[in-house]
Amino acid sequence: MASQDLSATARALVAKGKGILAADESFGTIEKRFKSTNIASTEEHRRSYREMLFTTKDIGDYISGVITFDETLRHKSQNGVPFPKLLDKAGVIPGIKVDTGAKELAGYPGEKITEGLDGLRERLKEYHGLGARFAKWRAVITIGKDIPTRFCIDANAHALARYAALCQEAGIVPIVEPEVLMDGDHTGERCDEVSTTTLESVFFHLHAHRVSLEGMLLKPNMVIPGKKCDAKWSAKQIAAATVRCFRRTVPAAVPGIVFLSGGQTPQEATANLNAMNAMGAHPWELSYSYGRALQDEALKAWAGNADAVGAGQKMFSHRGHMVSAARFGKYDVKMESAA
Repeated sequence: MASQDLSATARALVAKGKGILAADESFGTIEKRFKSTNIASTEEHRRSYREMLFTTKDIGDYISGVITFDETLRHKSQNGVPFPKLLDKAGVIPGIKVDTGAKELAGYPGEKITEGLDGLRERLKEYHGLGARFAKWRAVITIGKDIPTRFCIDANAHALARYAALCQEAGIVPIVEPEVLMDGDHTGERCDEVSTTTLESVFFHLHAHRVSLEGMLLKPNMVIPGKKCDAKWSAKQIAAATVRCFRRTVPAAVPGIVFLSGGQTPQEATANLNAMNAMGAHPWELSYSYGRALQDEALKAWAGNADAVGAGQKMFSHRGHMVSAARFGKYDVKMESAA
């Protein structure tokens, strides 16, 4: 795919009022999510759950693209329509998670490196043939005593850049996801420091690998105190720190930043994104690529019950409209009860 086509796809993924649904949970992750609602993680339950989300009537109003898992990209609807075609018909771009998970980084206790580069060129070619037009690779950066090390940050940044270059070679838009985890008791200032160092390294390696910034998207964490930190920040504080960090590190050539929710509640993830967009114009579109924050309410309403598909879709649509409003800085918590 030519660079202008990659750029067009990247821009379409951050179209006004829209964002990305991360429905790329691995077998282990979806099992944990299902367990919380007493649903057995069978292939049919996984297929039915994703079909419920993908066939929500107004999905194209607030979802621009869906990141799928390998199994999901190959699944079909009850009527025999391949999921990529189902999404295309709704005006939603199909995407695929291509990393094989974060593993222990040898010699560096408490730190991880994401694997999956072996054979990636061939897998990307197959995924493109199945209909995927963008991909995602997640790197995990943990804040703790004496970590992260610069080696861990650079090793993950290098892998992200290699992945991104291979994606663009295959005509697929790469979503680059360096996630600084919310786990721990670190302060917001410490998250800011680590996020800044991480993003500086990521863009150094992207430039070195000749990745076209216009044909990619960044999927980062927000700058936010750790979950166990006593000093909590307001949405305005999170927004101010996050935007300041990105203005220092993220080139304006990147079309959009699609935030991960990272363990925030649906309401927190919506309010924090809203506060950023309420600040005014930014060099890049500030959007969402939420997993749990978009799905949790729908999953609880559905709970594996075929008769509750409508209830699940209603909750998914509600949250979708809330985060869509946050794209314009027009979300208000009163809209939750009104709906």
